[in-house]
Amino acid sequence: MANIEDENEKVWELAEKIGFCMLTTQSGSDLKARPMSAHGERIENAFYFLTDVDSHKDDEVAEHPKVCLAFADSKGQKYVSISGVAEVRNDREKIRDLWSTPAKAWWDSADDPSIRILKVTPNSAEYWDIPGTVISYIKMAAAAVTNTRPNLGDNAKVEM
Repeated sequence: MANIEDENEKVWELAEKIGFCMLTTQSGSDLKARPMSAHGERIENAFYFLTDVDSHKDDEVAEHPKVCLAFADSKGQKYVSISGVAEVRNDREKIRDLWSTPAKAWWDSADDPSIRILKVTPNSAEYWDIPGTVISYIKMAAAAVTNTRPNLGDNAKVEM
């Protein structure tokens, strides 16, 4: 079994490689998920997102700061679920630091006063790193024939 540092590193590697996640927040008694571009900062133990001050997720985070980030690479069969605490910040320097071409789809420039930073500090995660569809099917078929459970790759729960 891998040690805690290796498992933590694996979470960061997978999340950074996938890059986009579904950010899930709580709205009243409902859960809401939306796709977001994640900027991981391992040294800070944080994921950052650009968001708009008028978005509903900002209000949701203010009321219910616990969130989930779900990363998925279904072709590569790699998945990461990260639970953490979110906060909204008006950090103009960090906004400029995270500014990229995709952000231009939402705002004209990094100086737009409606841009905010959504910071998520992870506290736990779980990942699945499966070797691929064909290999998985072969392992599942073999397990079904032998009445055993298939080993479908790496899976670990990680405290962050």
